[in-house]
Amino acid sequence: MKRENNINWAILVTGWGRNAKDTIESFYEGKFQRSYLKLVVYEEEPCGAKELAEKYGIESLKLIKSDYSNLISYQKILIKELEKKKIDYVFMLNYKYYIKKEMLLAFPNRIINIHPSLFPSFLGTKTAIQDAISYGVKVTGITTHIIDHNIDEGVILCQKAIKIKNKDTFDSLYKKFAKEGVIIIIKTINKIEKQHFKNLEL
Repeated sequence: MKRENNINWAILVTGWGRNAKDTIESFYEGKFQRSYLKLVVYEEEPCGAKELAEKYGIESLKLIKSDYSNLISYQKILIKELEKKKIDYVFMLNYKYYIKKEMLLAFPNRIINIHPSLFPSFLGTKTAIQDAISYGVKVTGITTHIIDHNIDEGVILCQKAIKIKNKDTFDSLYKKFAKEGVIIIIKTINKIEKQHFKNLEL
């Protein structure tokens, strides 16, 4: 495919990568008309997302934050790698590090995150699912958004509500998040596609 007719995506993941694996499958199954998954950046091994990317011939890159003196140094290397691959958009799928100013400037309004809550609830935490259960709310959900310099803020792209039943545990609720997560990721990428090419036509 000619690059000018497609958006080049990179996925960032720092754990096993369940959402990332589902997203890779969606790319492989051709669910996006004008998007191409060019790079998967991972940190830990074993990493399911990295293994699946290799299976489908998608390039992967291992970057370990602790190999660098600080988060800024680490992300400067990440920026260089993303620019080298001519990445247009970045999707953070269970990526645990905050994005610093240098990377925000390198990819303005082009870094997407998924957060396991309905904004503006349970922000700035890595335990949003557990927090929703502990707090006793009856409805939680998933939000995808364009990140900015504030933690868990920025332009909301898509949201999906998820009901919490009295018998729900973290494990049962997590399964609901996993099921709905891939659906909202697909909707988000499709939305970005439409916005991206519409802006090019203006």
